Amino acid sequence: MKTLFKIIIASILLIILQVNSLFAEEKIKIGLMVPLSGEYKEIGESILKSVRLAINKIDNSIIEIVPKDTKSNPQQTLKVAKELASRNIKIVMGPVFNENIIYLDQIKEVTFLSFTNKIDSNPSNVISAGVNAISQLNTLKKFQNIEKIERTIFLFLIQTLEMRLNLL
Repeated sequence: MKTLFKIIIASILLIILQVNSLFAEEKIKIGLMVPLSGEYKEIGESILKSVRLAINKIDNSIIEIVPKDTKSNPQQTLKVAKELASRNIKIVMGPVFNENIIYLDQIKEVTFLSFTNKIDSNPSNVISAGVNAISQLNTLKKFQNIEKIERTIFLFLIQTLEMRLNLL
């Protein structure tokens, strides 16, 4: 799971870097909204470490990450989102959980790359960057059609939230 985070974060950062380097020579500030305290702080710390690893791998001093603690709370998420917007930050990675995006439509000038895989009723300025089962199944169907595979066996692994959190 950590590898998936690193790949997603590195990809997002590389795209942002490429687009912004065409238009500006000043620092590129990217917000990072994750739970750094409270019940889910281990997830937030893991994401923060992954982002730092990705930034070190990119090795470009033009990128600046501005981390903020959401405490996994929708009101706190809105507060830190407003703070990032006031610092003229236009792209924010996070929040992690879908329930924390509910007020983000109030900040239209910022695009949020949420780590959630839920896509129902998201505000228009929130992009779900998580991996969801629907996109995975569609990819498998496409591969099945391309390769002309007629029969497939699917194995589903059922995990509890606690098991998933321990993997991060």
